[in-house]
Amino acid sequence: MPLQDHMQLISVDDHLIEPPNVWTDRLPKKFVEQGPRIVEMDMSQSHGDEGLSALLLDTARQGRAASTEKKLAEVWTYEGRIYPNIGLNSVAGKKPQDYGMDPTRYSEMLPGCYDPKARVADMDIDGVQAALCFPSFPRFAGTVFLEAKDKELALLSVKAWNDFHLDEWAASNPDRFIPLIILPLWDPQESAKEIYRCAAKGAKAITFPENTVGLGLPSFYTDFWDPVFRAAEETKMPLCMHFGSSGKAPITSPEAPMAVMIALFGTNSMDATADLLFSPVFYKFPNLKVALSEGGIGWMPYLLERIDLTWEKHRWYQNVNKDVRPSDLFRKNMHGCFIDDLEGVARRHQIGIDNIMWECDYPHSDSNWPNSRRYTEKLLANVPDEEAHKIVELNARALYNFPRTN
Repeated sequence: MPLQDHMQLISVDDHLIEPPNVWTDRLPKKFVEQGPRIVEMDMSQSHGDEGLSALLLDTARQGRAASTEKKLAEVWTYEGRIYPNIGLNSVAGKKPQDYGMDPTRYSEMLPGCYDPKARVADMDIDGVQAALCFPSFPRFAGTVFLEAKDKELALLSVKAWNDFHLDEWAASNPDRFIPLIILPLWDPQESAKEIYRCAAKGAKAITFPENTVGLGLPSFYTDFWDPVFRAAEETKMPLCMHFGSSGKAPITSPEAPMAVMIALFGTNSMDATADLLFSPVFYKFPNLKVALSEGGIGWMPYLLERIDLTWEKHRWYQNVNKDVRPSDLFRKNMHGCFIDDLEGVARRHQIGIDNIMWECDYPHSDSNWPNSRRYTEKLLANVPDEEAHKIVELNARALYNFPRTN
């Protein structure tokens, strides 16, 4: 059946492409040259090992290695390192036959990728009321700033992105954007300060890596992250763990095409779920909430069953909580989301209706834009109205403290 008119779609996983002036307008003058900024580069030439986001850029070059045609692309530079704009980040409006990994120019993207007013217009076309938008250049959890040589510049760059998102992007239409922030992950005390600062400005969510160890940082099993988790709990802001935010791609072999990595990215969310449920995090911070972004939900019934069976048989001799069933902890503290997930929708009661949210993923390749509402109606055709309303809107409003105003 069609989604009822009173049901508003909220996407808990969209993305924005940062405009070129995010940092040049906000950093002190002495940092502008070394801070993130857009430059033009001839991508037909080799640039050595200057930090050209090796895996993705090499993939981008594979299909045109023999070409000598000059191709000027707009790329980010930061402390002398080069980061390309990757084509799959901004394919909204293109046919799958036209997808590719080439770096792109802003003129080749829909304005809704980088302009919040144009984004709202694209959301209207798509039947989407509100969206939570992850970063692009800083990566999903702001981890590009972990690579910084100058940590003062890095901290200022994190704050600049947050101020852009809170004061410009989300503030352009407060009913349509859920304000999200990144953290200076190398310093948990500074991260906590930034959470409190941004909460006072209206932030509603924090993006955080789904696995910190892959980034060279301490694990969830240590007390390193306690200031962050405490601040998130106190400000009632969920940690949004987007798959791939750890920088650890689920690739199986050197010869495997990128399609293998794309197909398996949901396993990052599976890893994070098992890690968190067996860690002390939710026992130390019982009101902390975690949202698994773009990981899908079809795998959840199996993993929760497997984790519970493991807990039943092996908890007595291991350093895990012996009193609380992991699946109960999941339903209290964790949420998942989906775009295309017939299996997850069919098994929604084994997951928990209150733990499921919907996502659009604009402007990435998984998105169904501009047909998201029509597609989702078909996906939820056999779901009762009360449950469908929770999945597409009410659960997100509750988790992100984002009340409806109309």
